[in-house]
Amino acid sequence: MHGDEPVEYEPVSVKAVLAEMKDTAELLIDLSYSAVLHGSPALAREVLALEARMDVLQLQARMSVMMAARSPEDVEELAPVLGMIGAAEKISDAAGDIAKVVLEEVGLPDAMRAALPEAVENLVRAPVADDSPYAGRSLAAINMETETGVRVIAVRRDQATGKARWITNPDRETELRAGDTLFLRGFDEGLREVYEAASGERYEPPEAPDPTVADLERAVDSIVLMKNMSELAVDLAYGAVLFDSRGVAEEVSELEAEVDALQSRFEAWTLRAAARVDDPVSLRGLVHLAVATEEISDAAVEISEGVLRGLDTHPVVAEAVEESDEVIVRLAVAAGSDLAGATLGDREVKTETGMRVIAVRRGGDDAGASSDAGGVADADGDGGGEDDDEDDWVVSPGPETRIRAGDVLIAKGTRAGAERLSALAGSPESFDVD
Repeated sequence: MHGDEPVEYEPVSVKAVLAEMKDTAELLIDLSYSAVLHGSPALAREVLALEARMDVLQLQARMSVMMAARSPEDVEELAPVLGMIGAAEKISDAAGDIAKVVLEEVGLPDAMRAALPEAVENLVRAPVADDSPYAGRSLAAINMETETGVRVIAVRRDQATGKARWITNPDRETELRAGDTLFLRGFDEGLREVYEAASGERYEPPEAPDPTVADLERAVDSIVLMKNMSELAVDLAYGAVLFDSRGVAEEVSELEAEVDALQSRFEAWTLRAAARVDDPVSLRGLVHLAVATEEISDAAVEISEGVLRGLDTHPVVAEAVEESDEVIVRLAVAAGSDLAGATLGDREVKTETGMRVIAVRRGGDDAGASSDAGGVADADGDGGGEDDDEDDWVVSPGPETRIRAGDVLIAKGTRAGAERLSALAGSPESFDVD
């Protein structure tokens, strides 16, 4: 445990703690990489604060599980729960290691920030000023995402006790208060409007320098792709638990193997780049990032390991995943559906359903051969144009990504949004395809 906060046993709901751990782990991944890509010590410090919160959560969860085990049968059923707790803690530790790359100035080339394409949404931390038009209003009343394209992915609320309360994935009813810190996800134009309305200060987007060494650029691109795939693996792992789906769990294992392969290529490109940069020591941060990213993908496999081994998912685990702030769904696109043959932008999927398609797995006989990167699409999230047809996976698809009959969509959002997306895809209401 990294913090010094004393933790005593108290009767808490295992389901509630597991749900909070899941949401916190996902937020940690997002914040830690954003801290690196933007070179932001402020975001990095938020990661370490959340990591300390995760330490407390995992101890509370372990105590509650031990109190619930009263027989050998209980132990067998609860063993996968302990595995999930340990995996979430590993994700937290890896995110902390990523944040320390920024805070401890381990060494990171400017090309890392250049890897953030203009087509990818940015993450910004914004305080809510006393005179902000957002103060005292709910997200539904503000209607922020519809009007600006910016969504609040988390709120940190400082309390009178001196401790911070985190609201991960706030919903329409969440009321913003003066003194809150908002974590905003969106494109620069919308972020500028929201940031200035919240804080009363001018928004200054980070400048991305141009990379100068080709091998270094490839190494950085591979890190970004590893990040996208590891994050997807975590999402799929929780989906495997929710649906008790061996098929989804097997896809987690495949993604973990892809991350391992990418790490090997990354090492080769980094060693080549070291001979061409003025200060090879500046590449140490990249090595740290690769190791931490690989640990996140390993943790994803641990989350879904019980499903892979044929162990029944404990009801408390499935309920915790289902009742967390976001659901993860896996939908097959039926021939003749509204989505078949259209791009995500054509159908305005995010606007119409509220769901974010985080990955597309190509299906059918025309899916094409695997690419040189192991059957994985580009890391830049721009949809990749027609080249997507040659990839098994499209990670972080963009509005130009064209969807075909037989594709499998992985999406995150609300259960109501999942129903709307299911109707567009012509997929069964179970939301899962084995």
